[in-house]
Amino acid sequence: MTPKELAIIAAKALDEKKGKEISAIEVTELTTLADYFVICTGTSNTQINALCDAVEKAMEEQAGDRPLHREGHRDGTWVLLDYGSVCVHVFSEEARAFYSLERLWSDGIPLNLEGVLQQD
Repeated sequence: MTPKELAIIAAKALDEKKGKEISAIEVTELTTLADYFVICTGTSNTQINALCDAVEKAMEEQAGDRPLHREGHRDGTWVLLDYGSVCVHVFSEEARAFYSLERLWSDGIPLNLEGVLQQD
């Protein structure tokens, strides 16, 4: 599967668990960290963990991928799932505003998720 297809699987999984403000940025030309960042806001620590679990399940079932690394699980304000070519960031509202990844990676190319996401 391509990194773009993996990013879409992650975005759909977040959407199905009612993640907020889901976005994806292609950063292939900007960093060697990943090809895509998928970013989402959760409304509570419980939802953040459920969102991450949904992504892990979808990625394993649909792409046979498991995260290389899961960071920040305990404190619940920001969880990073690293799949190599795709990094999934799930934030609390406050943490997302603080880290402002969309601003930090504004030179990246936003992935159009119109038609992919059901929630608004």
